[in-house]
Amino acid sequence: MNKKRLSCAKAPHLVRGERAEQQACDFLLSQHLTLVERNFRCPHGELDLIMREGETLVIVEVRFRKNAHYGSALESVTATKQAKLIAATEHYLSTLAEETPAMRFDVIGILGNGELQWVQDAF
Repeated sequence: MNKKRLSCAKAPHLVRGERAEQQACDFLLSQHLTLVERNFRCPHGELDLIMREGETLVIVEVRFRKNAHYGSALESVTATKQAKLIAATEHYLSTLAEETPAMRFDVIGILGNGELQWVQDAF
């Protein structure tokens, strides 16, 4: 009997996304932010990176684009995406034992050539 092996390899776009998140995380660590959590998932969606800068909680959305022909990675964070990030953040905050900290939403856009753009307090 010839059994086919199931491949556990990730799809290329998922691998690229993971690499972009790692690049963003490494960059933010070099900027003296500390990592709190990665890929927090809840019914409202996912938070890519949760960081701290001093006492400020920083929710970071990482966007990767192969190139900017159809708009930048930053432009892809639409009002709908922002609403999902806010809802997921509210869920995350409800899991904390501490009072709601000062916080902000940042976006890191990464192009296929490795160019990185960091927008602090993006929305």
